Amino acid sequence: MAKTTKKEPLDKKNNSKTEINKTLQLTKQHKIVLGCLLVLFSVALLLAFVSFYIYGQQDQSAVAELNDRSEIVRNWLGKFGAFLADLIVYKGFGLAAFIFVRLFFLTGIYMVLGLPLKKLKNIWFWDLFVIIVLSVLFGFFATSVPELGGTIGYELNSFSQDYIGKTGTLLILFFGLIIYVIFKLKISPENIQSFFDTTKKEIKAELATNTISSTKNAYNLEEFAVAEEELDEIHLKTNGSQFEINKEALKPTINNSSEINLDPIVKPLNMVVTPPPFPETISTHKEEFVIETAPDEDIIEENLASRLVADFGLFDPTLDLSNYKFPTIDLLKEYSTGGITINQEELEENKNRIVDTLRNYKIEIAQIKATVGPSVTLYEIVPEAGIRISKIKSLEDDIALSLSALGIRIIAPIPGKGTIGIEVPNKNPTMVSMKSVIGSAKFQEAEMELPIALGKTISNETFVVDLAKMPHLLMAGATGQGKSVGLNAVLTSLLYKKHPAEVKFVLVDPKKVELTLFNKIERHYLAKLPDMDDAIITDNAKVVNTLNSLCVEMDNRYSLLKDAMVRNIKEYNDKFKARKLNPENGHRFLPYIVLVVDEFADLIMTAGKEVEVPIARLAQLARAIGIHLIIATQRPSVNVITGLIKANFPARIAFRVTSKIDSRTILDTQGADQLIGRGDMLYTNGNDVVRVQCAFIDTPEVEKITDFIGSQKAYATAYLLPEFVGEESGINLDMDISDRDTLFREAAEIIVNAQQGSASLLQRKLKLGYNRAGRLIDQLEAAGIVGPFEGSKARSVNILDMSSLDQFFNNEQNN
Repeated sequence: MAKTTKKEPLDKKNNSKTEINKTLQLTKQHKIVLGCLLVLFSVALLLAFVSFYIYGQQDQSAVAELNDRSEIVRNWLGKFGAFLADLIVYKGFGLAAFIFVRLFFLTGIYMVLGLPLKKLKNIWFWDLFVIIVLSVLFGFFATSVPELGGTIGYELNSFSQDYIGKTGTLLILFFGLIIYVIFKLKISPENIQSFFDTTKKEIKAELATNTISSTKNAYNLEEFAVAEEELDEIHLKTNGSQFEINKEALKPTINNSSEINLDPIVKPLNMVVTPPPFPETISTHKEEFVIETAPDEDIIEENLASRLVADFGLFDPTLDLSNYKFPTIDLLKEYSTGGITINQEELEENKNRIVDTLRNYKIEIAQIKATVGPSVTLYEIVPEAGIRISKIKSLEDDIALSLSALGIRIIAPIPGKGTIGIEVPNKNPTMVSMKSVIGSAKFQEAEMELPIALGKTISNETFVVDLAKMPHLLMAGATGQGKSVGLNAVLTSLLYKKHPAEVKFVLVDPKKVELTLFNKIERHYLAKLPDMDDAIITDNAKVVNTLNSLCVEMDNRYSLLKDAMVRNIKEYNDKFKARKLNPENGHRFLPYIVLVVDEFADLIMTAGKEVEVPIARLAQLARAIGIHLIIATQRPSVNVITGLIKANFPARIAFRVTSKIDSRTILDTQGADQLIGRGDMLYTNGNDVVRVQCAFIDTPEVEKITDFIGSQKAYATAYLLPEFVGEESGINLDMDISDRDTLFREAAEIIVNAQQGSASLLQRKLKLGYNRAGRLIDQLEAAGIVGPFEGSKARSVNILDMSSLDQFFNNEQNN
């Protein structure tokens, strides 16, 4: 106990710091008012400084007599302006004081516009650095013009000269200039050299272009039109030529036929499109030479791409919706004060109970400390030497009993630390709003392909992951523990970071109510089949075609990657943006496609193995071409998510479940059964397990975001997936016995035994999907075993018993 009490002053200090931080927090209105004040103050400083350099000499006497109202000053800001100018310019930094005007103005603008104030630290540091350097530099002229460097500049200059002389002072100032150029302007010798090299190349290219154009304009065959006998039968073949013949090489030929130059100068033209139909030939009656060309197509395409980039710049896929505006953070609601309330009494009480409980079992603690999170507090303990970890691990229920807590999770040991973690739920948990997560610097500055802000960790840090690197996500948990809210948080994160041209969603919602709000952004962000009315799939029978269509899209994209000789979608899109891929050859910019499936277990129950095959293909192959899967289910058991699919979902999120078996099914480890619900979750990507409080986003917030996006200009239609042509169902197709399903006879026996012609009966008995069971019913109808479709009634069965069915099959074989 003596060691634990040493933590009390530190906890009180942290508590006081938190209170101070809360006090110093400014609201938006306060920032606007303070920002306007700073902008106006910067204007006032500018007026005072300028008028000081005009009337400063006349106002010198008035500065000392500020209390005398009868004293007349010429400064444009009156006596206060004269005082400020005298203090900051004359007694301060001289001419460099004008930089203060810029600093106050920028600070005010940042506060009014709500821009992040962290960037101002860099601006203030370097501007103050420049102020000091300039004032010291102008201090050399203090004897003649004291207003240039000010008193501070003069004193610093004088102090420096007393110790290192004038030359040393200049060297130090020059070193300061070097520091500013390298660290602030980021100019290096390599940059300077590359600038001169680029300029040199541009000048050379310009001179070459001018030479070619002038030569081309000066050359005219009519100038050399002479009688055939004078030229001694010189033939100029120019049809289809890719070269320009230098007339200087022909002059000796025209003047004297015996001086024919057999090595004329040949200049390639600027534009080379196709090789000539025959080689360029210049012949005489005695000798001839041939110039053959074989242009390299790769070099031609590379040059063409570089010229297109030089003329038009990189391809920008967002130009179709160039005026698109991302949703603003004001659309989200702030559910808490933004900070975590620390209850010192609760921390102390829990600490004492943990120590007492462990001491009852003769486990002494060397050190204990607490990390407070939004909903859970992590107590890290260091046991005395010789204590076995498994002994502490086995006391999980005893500690939970002593603390009267909903669920205690023990991490023994914490990965990367030499401590044991005990996670205790807070009595008054803090809700994590989506606004605080989206507005965090970690999310805003995330350089990821598909950034997702899930919530906040125990240490109150925003938890951001990249969906493109997962590459697929499995979400599971008991009903009502936050899976649908987690899906909304994932989709909202992508809407705040990615342009409609960069990502598309395929949404599957069997519950029909969770994802329907995203219908409003159908023509911006959603993808669908060409023949579908709604982009959000709520009918499980249509899911199979959509999944198979995604498989076709996957195969098509892999073909494009093969033709482009790249390995993944990022390299492909970079190459396409650089205009190295020709759209006439089928190449196009490929957006990321995110497939979101809510209630996957319901989908498996109704569609069966017809869903499993395309899901497994996509999970195994689709990550390289930008198709990523997010699947939510109550419990990913073997009959819902097979081992083949589960192996391709290393990233998993587990919300609260009811048993340790379910936790092991989801995470391959226990812990999810000890969560407290309401968005409390565990995230793993094959490595460590991280506890996160999922960000909460309510339906009105999603509605505001979708309304904001949906009100803007959109594409003509949703992103169309390739049409999937599956096996057609119908009587005419199945007239041939060889085309029947392998389960045809079993299905016939089930129908005859039950005397009920129903596709749902076949689904239950044979464990089939809806589509295959429907095809079997159509085949049975074509064979005459069941009657036609009669609306809500079951089909009639034309064969009454099994003996009649056997006779039916024997007759078919004989025929």
